[in-house]
Amino acid sequence: MKKLFKIISAFIITGVLALTPFLVFAQETGGNQAEIDALNAEIAKRKDTITQLESTIATYDKSIKQKQLEGNSLKNQIAITDDAIAQIEAEAQLTEENIKQTDLSIQALEISIGDKETTISRQQSIISQIIQSLLINDRKNFLEIMLTNDNFADFYNQAKYLESIYTDLGRSVKTVRLAKEDLQDKKVQASAKKKTYEDLKVELVNKQTDLSEKASYKSGLLTQTKADERRYQAMVDSLRKQYQLVENEVRTYEDKIRQKLSAQNKLETNDADYAFSWPVPSHYITSYFHDKSYPFKQIFEHSAIDLRASQGTPVMAAASGYVGRSRTCTASTCYSYVLIVHTSDLSTVYGHLSKIIVAEDQFVNRGDIIGYSGATPGTVGAGPFVTGPHLHFEVRLNGIPVDPLGYLIQ
Repeated sequence: MKKLFKIISAFIITGVLALTPFLVFAQETGGNQAEIDALNAEIAKRKDTITQLESTIATYDKSIKQKQLEGNSLKNQIAITDDAIAQIEAEAQLTEENIKQTDLSIQALEISIGDKETTISRQQSIISQIIQSLLINDRKNFLEIMLTNDNFADFYNQAKYLESIYTDLGRSVKTVRLAKEDLQDKKVQASAKKKTYEDLKVELVNKQTDLSEKASYKSGLLTQTKADERRYQAMVDSLRKQYQLVENEVRTYEDKIRQKLSAQNKLETNDADYAFSWPVPSHYITSYFHDKSYPFKQIFEHSAIDLRASQGTPVMAAASGYVGRSRTCTASTCYSYVLIVHTSDLSTVYGHLSKIIVAEDQFVNRGDIIGYSGATPGTVGAGPFVTGPHLHFEVRLNGIPVDPLGYLIQ
């Protein structure tokens, strides 16, 4: 009997010993924790650099706003442009730092995921072994255990051992469940970080393009004015007059076509939740509605959003409507645009077009190509003082410009 008890006790002790490394391992954070800690330390350093860059960007932003309150002169415009260039350079550096930080976070998460998967695999293997051992032991009923023990104390000790193993097994199963939940959470985090990483790479390319365009604008401004203040003021005066001409023209043509369509019952006004499609594939905004950093803010407010679009990008109607104005130019100093009148007292304007393929009074459907983008300095229809290729997109309510972002499908 004693020999049999020793065998059973040995089995129980073996089970507990097999379980012990499992329990210890479950409390560990992984064999690569030192590497994860090193990555997290590097991430913390990057955060300090990011904070400094954000402060630099804010300083340039404040400087630009201050200069915009000063007189409109060539010297001041160049100073504003220089600050804008420096600000974009800092923004590009910030994006690069965010890319590096995100990459480090991805590395740390992937190591953690690998550790967690190893932990779960080992735990599951140990649990499987314990369960197999318990199934073998469970074939003995209580009567058999009692008969194979010399006294009640031996039987009680053996029963307590078994109870302890069952308890530890329950804890182990719970630990595996929690580990799997944590693993899934880390995988979700890693997926989101990878998406952020790709978005940041696109943002960096856009920032580099912004920088190039600002530098070209400064060079073009100095070339056109020949660094002469009088020439600059003459160009500003011409720009102001052209802006007012286009503004008056848009309102006149919109009123005219609305009256015409209303008489023919072709316009309904019951579209409470009107939504516009993006007119070009790119959703990257180079200048916002009433943008405080707009180069010509001292002359007039920016009544649109500028969407990055390379020269010749197809421009599509944001919604169905009638073409109210189709202004085609033959010179680079002339501003070409298309006005489309929609229901719900809304209209859209598409500016700096290099080519227009619709005619006035023509009906267009949402998504129809109405022309091709332009705005490359010196090209036909770009207009004066353009900073680089883009689409100028306006939304108007009752003839008054409103923020397009409030109407575009997100």
